[in-house]
Amino acid sequence: MVDWQGGRRGGVEDRRGMGAGVALGGGGIGAVVIALIGYFVFGIDPQVLLSQSGQTGASGPAAVSACPQGDTACDFADVMHTSANDVWAGLIQGYQPSTIVLYSQGTQTGCGMGQSAMGPFYCPADQKVYLDLDFAHTLERDLGASGDFALAYVIGHEVGHHVQNVTGVSDKVQNARRALGESESNALSVKLELQADCYAGVWAKRSDAKNHWLQSGDLEEAITAASAVGDDTLQKRSGGQVMPDSFTHGTSKERMYWFNAGYSSGDPNACNTFA
Repeated sequence: MVDWQGGRRGGVEDRRGMGAGVALGGGGIGAVVIALIGYFVFGIDPQVLLSQSGQTGASGPAAVSACPQGDTACDFADVMHTSANDVWAGLIQGYQPSTIVLYSQGTQTGCGMGQSAMGPFYCPADQKVYLDLDFAHTLERDLGASGDFALAYVIGHEVGHHVQNVTGVSDKVQNARRALGESESNALSVKLELQADCYAGVWAKRSDAKNHWLQSGDLEEAITAASAVGDDTLQKRSGGQVMPDSFTHGTSKERMYWFNAGYSSGDPNACNTFA
C-alpha cells in the first residue's frame, strides 16, 4: 500500500452527487464503447469519441477545493494527481497543471458529455482528468488489478495525456490521423497511449525518489493494471476475436513494457514510442 497520506494535496473539482446531466442513449458513442469493452478501457480520446454523441460545449466553471473530511478515496486521488503534476512541473518549463474532476455516472466536459461507462479520461479542451472513483472497484472486481497503486497508475496515465497536450504531441498525432486509414490511424493512437503509459512510469519513479512512498508490491500493482487493460486481453475477456488492426491502446505486453521503460529510466526522453 502506497504511503501517501503525507503527500501534497492540490484540491479536486468534486461533482459527485450533482447528477449525471444528459445521458447518452440509443446508438451513440455510449452504446459503442459499452458494446466494445464496457468501461474497462481508459484513455479514450474524448475529442474523437464524444463528438459523435452530439453533445458539445464547455464544462462548468472550476470549483477546486479540498476533499470532504474523512473521504479517503478522494484524498488519495488528489494526492496522486497533485504528485503527477508536481513531477511534470519540474520537467517542463511553464507547465500548467491539469485539474482532476471527480464525478458519478456522468458529467458535462469541455469535450462533450462524459459518462463513467467510458472509464477515466482526459479532456484536452478543458485540460481536466475525469474520474469516477467506482472505477477502482472495476479494476479489482472485473479486471483482477487490485491495490491502490493500480488506480494511481491510471491517474498517472491520464496526466500523461495532459503532458502530451501541453507539449503539442496530441495535436500532431490527431492531425496525422486525419490523413490515414483506420488501421494506420489506430496504430498512431496506440503509440500515443503507450507514451502515456511510459510517462506514468516516469512519474512513479520520480515521485518515489522524492517521497519514498512505494512499498513492497506497489509497482507490481501498476504493472498488473497495465496488463489488465491491454487491447488483446480486453478483447479476449469480452469473448470476441483478437483483432490487432482494431487496437487503440496496445497489447498487455506493450503496456507493461512501456510503463517499465518509464519507471526504469525516470526519463521522459525514454518514452519516444513513435521512434
